[in-house]
Amino acid sequence: MSELSNLRPLSLLIVLITLATLISSCSAKLPQQEPVSVAPTLLQAPTRPATPQSTSVPQTASPEPSPNGAQTLPDPAQTIWREIASGLEKPTDITSAGDGSGRLFVLEQVGRVRILQNGQLLPGPFLDISTLVGSDASERGLLGLAFHPQYAQNGFFFVNYTDKDGNTHLARFQVSAQDPNLADSASRLEVLFVQQPYANHNGGSLAFGPDGFLYAGLGDGGSGGDPLGAGQSLNTLLGKILRLDVDSASPYAIPADNPFAAGGGLAEIWAYGLRNPWKFTFDRANGDLYVADVGQNQWEEINVTTADAPGGLNYGWNLMESMHDFSGDYYDPATLVLPQVEYSHAEGCSVTGGQVYRGELLPDWQRGLPVW
Repeated sequence: MSELSNLRPLSLLIVLITLATLISSCSAKLPQQEPVSVAPTLLQAPTRPATPQSTSVPQTASPEPSPNGAQTLPDPAQTIWREIASGLEKPTDITSAGDGSGRLFVLEQVGRVRILQNGQLLPGPFLDISTLVGSDASERGLLGLAFHPQYAQNGFFFVNYTDKDGNTHLARFQVSAQDPNLADSASRLEVLFVQQPYANHNGGSLAFGPDGFLYAGLGDGGSGGDPLGAGQSLNTLLGKILRLDVDSASPYAIPADNPFAAGGGLAEIWAYGLRNPWKFTFDRANGDLYVADVGQNQWEEINVTTADAPGGLNYGWNLMESMHDFSGDYYDPATLVLPQVEYSHAEGCSVTGGQVYRGELLPDWQRGLPVW
């Protein structure tokens, strides 16, 4: 794990390149110590309807426009990177508690949450649920972590993991009353259980939106090509982003403005047509949602949805793989939301995710970011 030299932890543009090895979309192995050779991009404000365009972006030392309106970030090879922690076992996510402590919380696939504090990896885990977590397959394990917006007051945080049978659990825990660096493992509350038909495409990302609701990403259930048709089905939680109100009821309530709260689909669904939303993030400046959806054989995609967009958007899988026809079934393109960025497997392997950089120490990494 590395950070840009001399940066405060929360100012990082975090791109967990190492996580790409956990996703089996590409057969070729990634280099052990080098990032995937795809230039990071700054995304311009999306327009509706989106126009399918390729996004092959050259690496340059300073931002230059690309044909699709994206911009190339400063070349990471020209930036000094340094290691800030070692000894982690298959890290799958990293986040902050948002409590002002400056700590970073790192998930280990086997079922542990570790703490980076003052530049040091604490020896004891914040949470250890390895006895509950099944991580025998490459894509299973402890996959997501989100701290409640009022964590400093209530101590609640949520995890997404697969159990020994490969099924998905969303669970809530609470920090220990005696030790801020230790969770109370006995406080576990099951929020949601989803049976998984195959060993891959579990999704796993968790995040609280600016609306205070908990968003959870679930893959299409696995195998290849979406054999169960989960992406386009509104009668399964697979292949979706869910939106839950974890404050109004226990374990959760349905937000009144969820698109299928009154019927027509499962009430938890916020967006659908996703293959494997491995990571997604909200832009802290404006609430826009960035979803990295892992592709099938040829194309990887990043979807960007503005904060004022309605729920119920269809991102196209498996009718389309990114901006390209896939299943051969008839569909109306006007009903789908196309990605803002795609890249082919000639340029890189599975898309992993990232954060919109909003720090102050690297102005070149801010250049071109729109105000939406």
